[in-house]
Amino acid sequence: MKHIVTGIVAHVDAGKTTLSEALLYRAGALRKLGRVDNGDAFLDTDALEKQRGITIFSHQANLDYHDVSLNLLDTPGHVDFASQTEQVLSVLDYAILVVSATDGIQGYTRTLWRLLERYHVPTFIFVNKMDAVVADGDAMLTQLQATLSAGCIAFNAPDGENEAPSDAAIPASSIEDVAMQNDDVLTAYLETGTLSDDAVRRMISDRELFPVYFGAALKLTGVAALMAGIERWTQPAQVTDQFGAKVFKITHDDQGERLTWLRLTGGELHPKDNLLGEQKVNQLRYYNGTRYTTTTAVSAGEICVVPGLTATYPGQGLGQAADGRHPSLQPVLTYAVDPQSEDPHACLTALRQLEDEDPQLHVAWSSHLQEIRVQVMGKMQLEVLQQLLADRFHLDVAFGAGSILYQETVTQAVEGVGHFEPLRHYAEVHLLIQPAPRGSGLSFDTNCSLETLGKNWQHQVMANLQAKEQLGVLVGAPLTDAKVTLVSGRASIVHSVGGDFREATWRALRQGLMMLKTKAACQLLEPWYRFRLEVGQDQVGRAMTDIQRMHGEFEPPVAGGVATDGNGLMLITGTAPVATMQDYSEDVRAYTHGQGQLECVVDGYRPCHDSEAVMADTAYQPVSDLENTPDSVFCAHGAGYPVAWDQVPAMAHVPYVYTDAQLAEL
Repeated sequence: MKHIVTGIVAHVDAGKTTLSEALLYRAGALRKLGRVDNGDAFLDTDALEKQRGITIFSHQANLDYHDVSLNLLDTPGHVDFASQTEQVLSVLDYAILVVSATDGIQGYTRTLWRLLERYHVPTFIFVNKMDAVVADGDAMLTQLQATLSAGCIAFNAPDGENEAPSDAAIPASSIEDVAMQNDDVLTAYLETGTLSDDAVRRMISDRELFPVYFGAALKLTGVAALMAGIERWTQPAQVTDQFGAKVFKITHDDQGERLTWLRLTGGELHPKDNLLGEQKVNQLRYYNGTRYTTTTAVSAGEICVVPGLTATYPGQGLGQAADGRHPSLQPVLTYAVDPQSEDPHACLTALRQLEDEDPQLHVAWSSHLQEIRVQVMGKMQLEVLQQLLADRFHLDVAFGAGSILYQETVTQAVEGVGHFEPLRHYAEVHLLIQPAPRGSGLSFDTNCSLETLGKNWQHQVMANLQAKEQLGVLVGAPLTDAKVTLVSGRASIVHSVGGDFREATWRALRQGLMMLKTKAACQLLEPWYRFRLEVGQDQVGRAMTDIQRMHGEFEPPVAGGVATDGNGLMLITGTAPVATMQDYSEDVRAYTHGQGQLECVVDGYRPCHDSEAVMADTAYQPVSDLENTPDSVFCAHGAGYPVAWDQVPAMAHVPYVYTDAQLAEL
């Protein structure tokens, strides 16, 4: 049997878990079809999930269908738990994207599509709820092709006849559309009049073709067609003989034992094998829902769970597998934890365990303020976090007012210099800091001759740039969207040690940022939402006025950003700052008397709409931030002495690499 790992992803309420149930039922893995609204869905096992009727954590189920052994990973559908979904994507062979025929493509659907593209996951699409009166398969197909990809092609009939032939043949009406997704395939098709299965599989694998199936998971229609399509059109992942594995999830069982979920990319894994230094595999488990069986060997391509490991984390590569990409979905809100009558250190310990499972929480303890802070995507995640602390750790905590997670970037190039020369120490570092494309994060490079600075010292500079989160100088927020390049420096044959270059490197970066600040070339960034607002026709004026007041922007396709949504309501779409729109859903419910609906998806960072007010409120003093000082240390008469950042250029030992004119051209 070919082994395939697939994940089901969708916007909340699209029917993702219902489809998972239907697949398991049709394959004979379930005797009874569970329902989310009844609280008996096989994959919604957590009490919180049953209570809220949504998937909060990713879960695994296994099924066999003819010649396919399928690991099915059900993922959260609510945007606040998107980090759980992103963790899973790196280990998938294929994904099934579920789209509701009654709601169409939602904002979070677009986010999921971008993530699937980022991780290059071949994707099948299941248009669910086709049994609804308002469902229109042809209209949905047109929307998929216009919004997601022209390669979205119907692999079963969108008119309600949802069962495919037993051999999963492509409908005759779609064959030419399939061939047109690849020039070579189209040429071969025009010459022979046939379309080879291997060509179709390659196009799906290369994300040129996205098979679309129509159905109603709750009534099991279209499910057999999807299963037959997965059997015929998928191909197993390529594996290697050498051991490799990717960690994609950390959980804790009911007894508090730490579980590491991983997928083998090569070789085999056995009990007693060494995984991390002296840590050995004490047991190998296959999970199916909440139940598991143990095994004596796991082969490449399979998913297993190793209990008891302590140094693993989501995204980690083991053996020959490299670490995964840094998550693209980052929290945008931060909250202070109010322990109330609880022991703060007990709260911190519990939150550290939850952070172990979801590193995006970024739990931080300030010994100075005696305060714990967490980072989240939205209020739904905050509510779940509060409930988890109560249910799992018996801690009754509250959260203070939330604040926005800002970022900083640069708009011009600069050469920053850091010098560290207390007695018997020496290092000087020159860094070129340049603006980088929006959303690219921080990147580091070297363009320095080995004759100027030896390889070992250059390695020290690169390592120290990555050793901690680099902060901006406006409000002390993380620096992003910049390229930092080592361009020059100097070491002493007698006195230089690695720690000297750590100090000089960090000071060079901060000194450059301070120079840019004097030129107004540092920029504060804030997170923005992409929103979708449904209101009554008589409430459009109020809504548009509110959005303008919130510094929002309307999408241009329809005049004024307003269109009808097909349900008698008016649809307004656009973008707005998280800071101004984060509590707006309560206003919408109030003035629409519960009929309106606001959906917000984080759409990345943009220049802050009120940067002066934010900086004034923060009152950050970069020179007083001693852990991130921009000043340098020089030596004279046998003693080191501090030199302010703006005096460093005149005292630097190494000539500047770039003139002001050259920097202006970069």
